[in-house]
Amino acid sequence: MSVTIHTPNTPALEEPLLKAWRDVPVSVAVDLVPGSQVDPVVKAHAVHDRPIQMAGPALTVSCTPPDFGAVVRALDEVCAGRVVIIDASAQTSHAVIGEILGGHLRAKGCAGLVVNGAVRDISDLGNWDDFPVFALSVNPLGPTSANDGSINTPVKVGGVVIRPGDLVLGDRDGLAVLTPEQAQDRLHDAQAKLALEAEWIEGLASGKSAKEVFGL
Repeated sequence: MSVTIHTPNTPALEEPLLKAWRDVPVSVAVDLVPGSQVDPVVKAHAVHDRPIQMAGPALTVSCTPPDFGAVVRALDEVCAGRVVIIDASAQTSHAVIGEILGGHLRAKGCAGLVVNGAVRDISDLGNWDDFPVFALSVNPLGPTSANDGSINTPVKVGGVVIRPGDLVLGDRDGLAVLTPEQAQDRLHDAQAKLALEAEWIEGLASGKSAKEVFGL
């Protein structure tokens, strides 16, 4: 076998759309788009206490530990702004990425990393606030071969199918995945929800009763 690289046919997310979604918390996205929430078992592994904010189109990678061939090949396929999604079939027996490969993705300007499996070197990998890392677990044991896998095919992470080019959002609450169509269609609703939440905060701060603020 060998690593198979596919050409995605998903329409690109325009930068103004991406910029707007960067201001939307994951909690708002999952409230508005049923089925968009990734199971919280795939969580942020940050060793710092700074805010986490991630938004970008997915580049998908599929591998089967202890082999991580597709992860290595993805280093040459990825471009700035992408969120790299590594589906290791929820196997945590071996880490499939650490500080060296993760640091290279960061240097290329990737927006973040999601691993349906294990990572390692978390003291470095989890300390970059410009490159958030989400994973099932941490394991110091590394891969043993680099022969197989695929890039730019649909993967399933935390119960959600992620296709190349889907919008991936992440913060300390968790992860959400939207199709390009959902990202376009639900942006106005997300911005309206943020405006409503601001009204709630202002109303409560002004001394109004909760009953009045929330229209109960």
